[in-house]
Amino acid sequence: MSFPLLTATAAVPAIGAIVTAAVPAARRTAAKWIALGFSLATLVLAIITLVRFDPGGDRYQLTESHAWIPDFGVRYELGVDGIGVALMALTALLIPFVILAGWHDADPLETKSSRWRPTQGFFALILMVEAMVILSFEATDVFLFYILFEAMLIPVYFLIGGFGDRAHAGGDEAGATQRSYAAVKFLLYNLAGGLIMLAAVIGLFVQAGTFSLAEIAEARANGTLDMSTGMERWLFLGFFFAFAVKAPLWPVHTWLPNAMGEATAPVAVLITAVVDKVGTFAMLRFCLQLFPEASKWATPVVLVLALISIIYGALLAVGQRDIKRLIAYASISHFGFIIMGIFAMTSQGQSGATLYMINHGISTAALLLVAGFLISRRGSRLISDYGGVQKVAPVLAGTFLIGGLATLSLPGLAPFVSEFLVLVGTFSRYPVIGIIATIGIVLAALYVLVLYQRTMTGPVNESVRSMPDLKLRELAVVTPLIALLLFLGVYPKPLTDIVNPAVEHTMSDVHKTDPKPEVEAAP
Repeated sequence: MSFPLLTATAAVPAIGAIVTAAVPAARRTAAKWIALGFSLATLVLAIITLVRFDPGGDRYQLTESHAWIPDFGVRYELGVDGIGVALMALTALLIPFVILAGWHDADPLETKSSRWRPTQGFFALILMVEAMVILSFEATDVFLFYILFEAMLIPVYFLIGGFGDRAHAGGDEAGATQRSYAAVKFLLYNLAGGLIMLAAVIGLFVQAGTFSLAEIAEARANGTLDMSTGMERWLFLGFFFAFAVKAPLWPVHTWLPNAMGEATAPVAVLITAVVDKVGTFAMLRFCLQLFPEASKWATPVVLVLALISIIYGALLAVGQRDIKRLIAYASISHFGFIIMGIFAMTSQGQSGATLYMINHGISTAALLLVAGFLISRRGSRLISDYGGVQKVAPVLAGTFLIGGLATLSLPGLAPFVSEFLVLVGTFSRYPVIGIIATIGIVLAALYVLVLYQRTMTGPVNESVRSMPDLKLRELAVVTPLIALLLFLGVYPKPLTDIVNPAVEHTMSDVHKTDPKPEVEAAP
């Protein structure tokens, strides 16, 4: 029997979480190094998986299948396509940076109450989230995916509510109240989506008699799965609603600004760059593959919702006074682009959406982690409390600028390629939607450049005059992310070679081909 590489890639961080949590309370530093070591081991396994994956091979590779709950037809089935393996690699890549950036986020608080934060629990929860997210990108059994989709909410809930941002204008008590509110709101929104999805999962099993993605797809292809149009649409809506909450898509997005605002910067990266990608990934893997006709039926409404997300998120980002909430609303706008690319039903749009998931993860991580370093120095999230930072901490300001420019999709940086493909793919089939969506690009330039101007330029604010520049650990976090943004900005081919064959399979699932250009190219 071949080595279960996919299981191992998810099992290593899960084991790491258990080991980290078991470290004695006094050995906080040891717990940090153990967590970092397990995250790096996971990254090595993810790289091996990426190398072994053959883009020209079968749709799902490195497959594993074992009986789990045979009485209910549930199996432990894993397999990765080009989209899943790319997102799995992104997750494994970002977690070591999340751990390094949050190195002191769970250290003891020097306050009057002398309240201690369980350092071991903080890093154990991060590793547990990583294990569940990786396994969700690998799962090809619908019920197994649902279990992971819901279970990952628990560690994220505790990371928001128990280890929130210390930089709160209202003091410790107000901060604790806001953290609890944000954590509960995150949990309730996502649980509501998950419960609706559970009903749809049960309905799918009643219709198909199996939870296996491969078996359902085969039954649809050969015509043995008899599903009425109305039933398919109801099941699609059940799945899509849960994924739209997780993504998040307007109007079920409101939990994200609260969660990102109250979480520490590394945990905010974990939420928006890792966990939320499960929602958009699932739209490609489950909605389009299981319910192709319903997906086409819902496309006009989904595109309008995505367009609203793009404009609405960007407009609210422009008006924000809180640095992290600004980045949160910017992410809502970016997720609108991703969902628009998915439902444009063109190969350029879906390839761009997949690249957008990856590039958004890297660019948001870079910007948000540098913002976290900035906030930890000043102790405030308010933009008005900064000014002239580039004169006292030029490296911090420079990395913040690069992260911001990537967020607004500057040509030469990785997000530009993905945003360009999404817009081209959308315009070729829905020109009006594509044209209106470009407003989001203009607004992105506005909120990023205004943020940089107000925090980094101008007279030096007295409160930042003694601010230190980035330290070695912080540079170790930011430098590789910036290098990736530059590399993938000028040479995205390694990613497109992996994801394009998977996109072709998805286009085949929905029986769509790219629109022919109105004017043929000259020979």
